[in-house]
Formats: sequence, C-alpha cells, structure tokens
Amino acid sequence: MKAVKVFEAGGPEVLIYTDVEEPTPGRGEALVELKAAGVNYRDVYERSGEYNVPMPFIPGNEGAGVVVEVGEGVSEFSVGERVTYNSARYSYAERVVAQVSRLIKMPDDMDIELGAAATLQGITAHFLSQSVYPLKEGDTALVHSGAGGVGLLLIQMAKMRGATVITTVSTGEKAEIAKGAGADHAVLYMEQDFVEEVSCITGGKGVNVVYDAVGAVTFDGGLEVLAPRGMMALYGQASGPVPTLDVAKIGAKSLVFTRTGGNAFTQTREELEWRAGEVLGWVQSGKLDVRVHGRFALSDAEEAHRQLQGRLTTGKLLLIP
Repeated sequence: MKAVKVFEAGGPEVLIYTDVEEPTPGRGEALVELKAAGVNYRDVYERSGEYNVPMPFIPGNEGAGVVVEVGEGVSEFSVGERVTYNSARYSYAERVVAQVSRLIKMPDDMDIELGAAATLQGITAHFLSQSVYPLKEGDTALVHSGAGGVGLLLIQMAKMRGATVITTVSTGEKAEIAKGAGADHAVLYMEQDFVEEVSCITGGKGVNVVYDAVGAVTFDGGLEVLAPRGMMALYGQASGPVPTLDVAKIGAKSLVFTRTGGNAFTQTREELEWRAGEVLGWVQSGKLDVRVHGRFALSDAEEAHRQLQGRLTTGKLLLIP
C-alpha cells in the first residue's frame, strides 16, 4: 500500500510518499481502510524531531474510514462499519491497524471526512473546556490561535458554557472567522500587544483561563493577563517549547499551571465514548461547526505541513488516500 514515511528528522520535505507493507490486525485490533487522515501539530513535532520518535516512521494519529478486517477476539466491531479514531499510529497511509478500544463508531448519516476532522481536535477542545478548566457562566477565557482547528472548536464550546471569549489571531480575515465561531473579541497579535488589549477589554481584571497552543512567544504574556487564581492551560508549542517556568510569577497571583495531553483525558473507554459522543453529536446536530480548510492527496502531505506551519490555515487539514 502507499504511505508517507519519515526517514530522518527535518522540514516538510522529509515526508516521503512511498510503498510500504500492508499491516495485519492482531488480537483486539482492526484494519481500517482510511478515507481521511487528520493533520495535526503533533505530526509536525514528530517529523521535526521535537518529539523523540524512532526513525523511520509513518506520521499521523487520527483518521476515519471503514473496517475491512478484524483480529482475533474482536466482537465490538465488524467489517463494513464506519469508524473514527484519535489515537492510532501510522495514519498517513491507505490502511491502518488500530486497537478496537480506541475506535469510535460514526453516526450513520455523518460525512466520513467530517468525522475525521472533528475527532482529535474536538476531543481536545472538549477536555480543555469541560475538564482542565471547566468553564462556567461569567468566566472570561483567552484562546490563542482562535482561527485554528482546535481554536475554532474551543471558542464554540466556551460559548456553549456561557463564557466570554477573547482570542488572538494573525489577520483581519482570521478575526472574522473567529468571531463567526462566537468569539467576543479578536486581537490581531501582529499589530496589537495582546497583554494591553486583554487588560483593556477586561478593565484590568484579567482572564480566568488562558488556553495556549503557541508556547514560547505567548506564554509570559499569558501569565500576565491571568486574574488571581487563574489557570494557564498549555496544550501545544507551535512557536517552540516554553524553556522555563518562573515560579515567582505563578506565586504572585496564586496561579495554576498545567501542560495537558489528550491521553490523560481519554484513559478509559467510558471517558473516550463520552467525549467523542458529545463532540460527534454536536457536529451531527449542527451545534458545533467543523471548518475544513483543505483536503490534500496523501502524496501532498509535504504541502499540508507547509501550510500548517506557515499559519496559512483556518480550521482542519485532511489527507485523502
């Protein structure tokens, strides 16, 4: 089968479209013929060497498709069922083997590409807004990268819970997209100092929570805009990792800091089904809008990574085998 493989760490050019051996499902596993694979910043971190992944490897952790074979002991899923997942390795490929414990059955009338686009980033937005800092009526949240895939979903979920949302974006076009998702205020961080703008918007009170997927260039400013006893929820590092944590800055306002990871919030089958069920249900009902920015052939993974890293996207990128 065809897949995208990384033989050495580097830029998008190290994503090589090539032939690989088709995997075989073992006990408790299913072979899924992919209809769409999601592109995420985790894939960039692994490809570039920021995350230590043994080489060579096939990137990708998210997708949706049809079960074509099941391994020994599998009774929960059968051949022909449409499924989505957010934690099966080697997804930049035509077929992937996944643990059935991580598969989610898709609603019958949901577009399969939409399921691929919603699952990982939707679950991320879900645990950030529902569990990491459970937003409530009257809270004010700062969402960095509000026109990105997680950002747009997180804004919508924050508004569902009654919060006021301030977001940072790079362009006027992205500001309109973020406001279309429900953001109350959009700060153009290329032109405006977001610390000053947030202070002005909140009357100097600050925000209850900062959801930050940017990292190095926004982290210190995010601590500044937090209200006393507020929370910094770091869930990515698009601009690079945060090198140090100044405990004095945390202590001055009794702030809470957390660096989140999705696996900790989908540890059990019950929790995974709860989060995925709510996300896909909201998408199906129209309560949650998933924006797909671009669909690329699997062979064009390099271009998809270039657009993602170049901050040229608004919403989700998909690879179509």
